[in-house]
Amino acid sequence: MSDSKILFLDIDNTLLAEDGTIPEENVSALSRAAKAGHRIVICSGRPLSCVLPIARRLSLTGEGCYLISYNGSLIYECGRKRTLLEQTMPMSAVRLLFEKADEHGLYAQTYEDNTLLIRRECEESGYYVKKSGISFRVVPELPDGLSREPIKVLLIDLHDKSRLERFRMEVAPLLEGEAALFFSSDVMLECVKAGFTKGSAVRWLCRHLGIPIEYSVAAGDSENDIPMLEAARIGCAVANATPGCKDAADYITVRDCNHSGVAEIIEKFLL
Repeated sequence: MSDSKILFLDIDNTLLAEDGTIPEENVSALSRAAKAGHRIVICSGRPLSCVLPIARRLSLTGEGCYLISYNGSLIYECGRKRTLLEQTMPMSAVRLLFEKADEHGLYAQTYEDNTLLIRRECEESGYYVKKSGISFRVVPELPDGLSREPIKVLLIDLHDKSRLERFRMEVAPLLEGEAALFFSSDVMLECVKAGFTKGSAVRWLCRHLGIPIEYSVAAGDSENDIPMLEAARIGCAVANATPGCKDAADYITVRDCNHSGVAEIIEKFLL
């Protein structure tokens, strides 16, 4: 269809309600959009292993389906089961992040082969595993136990966001040009290779598919979604989005993630 569009869709607190379920109205709207010829691309900070199950529930893993994970650092073609783009972090940056996390008394984790790597089981790791459903492995000597450069490091503080903010203020200048640090929620600070965001992934995939960026729509709720909203022709923030995300949006939904805000976007801009 000449008027078909491509929707880039964040998962947590956008597609998913706060309790981790997908509102039925979102499921129905996504199905109708796909049948109308529009492309749906899940675009998440989660590892690929945590994105695939959600894509399968929505029948978005067949030929012609693509997924973006790790905040744009990995792009995956579902039909051929192959990675099209992967950007890892320099090991020097990974070591510095763990060292500084120790100095600040903050929990840090990373990933290898889509498995979560943690130093020990604790409140933060339990929260993340429950939320994402990811399998994990305990590697006490992290980051020394890594066999290759990882795609992402994630810091979590479940009780005081200001501790993560102070960490970013100190560490971001030290990693300029090597790594980027941004929030995906009030309790999670994401660290990936500099220059790779959900926004860069939106532009890359549109070029790869030969789809003009003018036909793109994006939906999100948090700081890590802002580059995606700015890259797409129409950037949408759900009603529960952060103030910064709303400021970057072209459209703010009336309904929040608990009340099918994504369906509202699909009805307005795709159907």
